[in-house]
Amino acid sequence: MTTAGVSIAEEIDRMIEERSLLKHPFYQAWQRGELTMDALRNYAGQYYHHVLAFPQYVSAAHANCPDQSDRQELLENLIEEERGEENHPELWLRFGEALGLTRQQIIEAEPLPETLRLVDTYREITKHGTFAQAATALYCYESQVPEVAKTKIAGLKEFYGVEEYRGLQFFDVHIGADEWHAEVGRNFVERYAESLEEQQAVRETARRCLDALWSFLDGVNESADAPEGAE
Repeated sequence: MTTAGVSIAEEIDRMIEERSLLKHPFYQAWQRGELTMDALRNYAGQYYHHVLAFPQYVSAAHANCPDQSDRQELLENLIEEERGEENHPELWLRFGEALGLTRQQIIEAEPLPETLRLVDTYREITKHGTFAQAATALYCYESQVPEVAKTKIAGLKEFYGVEEYRGLQFFDVHIGADEWHAEVGRNFVERYAESLEEQQAVRETARRCLDALWSFLDGVNESADAPEGAE
């Protein structure tokens, strides 16, 4: 437990709630059907960089984990991300196709500075931080995914004409999967952030990750509003 009888996991939960991605203007506009298709396509190209790198984050956390049974939990997560013809980057490409993009357009999308910052932040923390920090980084993202995915599906069906399962599959599979991953990740944060020093490091990690996730959406939002050809 930390100060005032509040656990470190509860502290991180509060930080996540304060910076919830569902509160970001870009996702709120998605929920109201106010985004243009071009804005959604731009988002699809940018977010692909994070989706493609996510298995590397999990792999780095797995390599960083000192306990075999906990590594096995992370291995299941990694297998879901990477294995077979329906790996998660592949599912994201199918979503992009449902928006009218080609696979090449998604793969070759030039990453914004905010996109690079997000990927670099997660790579650095999961590879070079302590396991408690790596687990916190994953938890800050995966704990938000199920509710975000539900709202995305609803918006895509209602406002953007994306109704076939192939185009929605990425979001659908993450609803149940990341509920479990988040539960596991929260447990990791609670168990591995024991010392006061580690708890402070975990707080700073959460702040960095939540800022990077929010900033990513800022970048996508601003680039969608920029005049064509603007730098």
